[in-house]
Amino acid sequence: MFVDQVKINIKAGNGGNGIVAFRREKFVPNGGPAGGDGGRGGDVVLKVDSGMRTLMDFRYQRKFKAPSGSNGMNKQMTGRSAQDFVINVPGGTIVKDTETGEVIGDLVDNDETLVVAKGGRGGRGNIHFASPKNPAPEIAENGEPGRERSIQLELRLLADVGLLGFPSVGKSTLLSVVTSAKPKIAEYHFTTLVPNLGMVRLDDGRDFVIADIPGLIEGASQGVGLGFEFLRHVERTKVLLHLVDMSVVEEVDPFDSYQKINQELGKYDPDLIKRRQIIVPTKMDMPNSEDNLKEFEKKIQESTKNTETPDIFPISAVTHKGLEPLMQHTADVLENTPDPIPAPVVSDDSVTYAYEPKQPFLITQDEDGVWVLTGEKLERLFKMTNTEHDDSMIRFARQMRGMGVDDALRKAGIKNGDSVRILDFTFEFVD
Repeated sequence: MFVDQVKINIKAGNGGNGIVAFRREKFVPNGGPAGGDGGRGGDVVLKVDSGMRTLMDFRYQRKFKAPSGSNGMNKQMTGRSAQDFVINVPGGTIVKDTETGEVIGDLVDNDETLVVAKGGRGGRGNIHFASPKNPAPEIAENGEPGRERSIQLELRLLADVGLLGFPSVGKSTLLSVVTSAKPKIAEYHFTTLVPNLGMVRLDDGRDFVIADIPGLIEGASQGVGLGFEFLRHVERTKVLLHLVDMSVVEEVDPFDSYQKINQELGKYDPDLIKRRQIIVPTKMDMPNSEDNLKEFEKKIQESTKNTETPDIFPISAVTHKGLEPLMQHTADVLENTPDPIPAPVVSDDSVTYAYEPKQPFLITQDEDGVWVLTGEKLERLFKMTNTEHDDSMIRFARQMRGMGVDDALRKAGIKNGDSVRILDFTFEFVD
């Protein structure tokens, strides 16, 4: 099964917890704090695997979690950092943030990597909190939570040449003849339901990848037929072979079919219509094909009077007539055609961005009258607080006071003795 779009959930590893410990050894009086730091949590990394062709591996597994770092140890020993969690993807994968739609990265080259979720740093042990006023602190940090997010993987095939044309025009037959690919071939529309890839190898040592793109009919850009579901795979191709049926079995004007396909390409992406095209009249072994070809060439020349006339290479995939010149010419064109993937455009115009600070916390009240504190920054600080030690809780209370939580609660109407909840931890407000 061909899978080219999938959404997955990823979770980077949490940092290991720092610990509260003290050095107690013979002949070492007043050893002092000796709690080590926690190890770093593992990142979630995407890596291009040259052996993968689809996103089929993600069909049944959608959740991935990196390991967490180890906790700190006595004698100021830092916990072991976790290994990164590597997820293999095929080349040509575009990574997007599901919530914002932002493109995180575009993985093309073999073994290319992309960090999509950073692991949390390890919490600090009590050796970091010693001071002249408090030489034996019972304060340690929990590890920082690893980032959790939902991403969308979208595959765009890395093919040099794309085959275009109406259904049953002979794309699959051509692919099966010039490559070792074995696509399904039959005498009805939409035989090909997924893109097929094949490698063309010429006698002179040159080779290139060719792809059969299904689903193009009139109205495809508006979702007719298979719609534009697979048109994204054309975007990376350097050269397009536009196949046009010359047998006219269904009494359809070949030139009209040629124009309709180009119109659908232009509606989907105006840049695609500028891509280098080679016109390939097919089924030249059928009766009347030669006469239809002459009429087709005449209309092509009339429509391109003021522009360069595209190359025309008639073939018969059944008799193999014209295949060798077509493949040789395609290889020549590929050598002189630049990479179609555009470089990022940098504007010279100066842009002024307004800084909008994130709200560090939010105060609400539930139906039971409990005051609820939420907010990414506040919740992160709490998760990194070791609630088993009073000194750690006193430090967290100072951090909340410094953020303005106490004043905001008073302004909201909190009273002495009211309950306050952060995540699953509830405490009593004392003014």
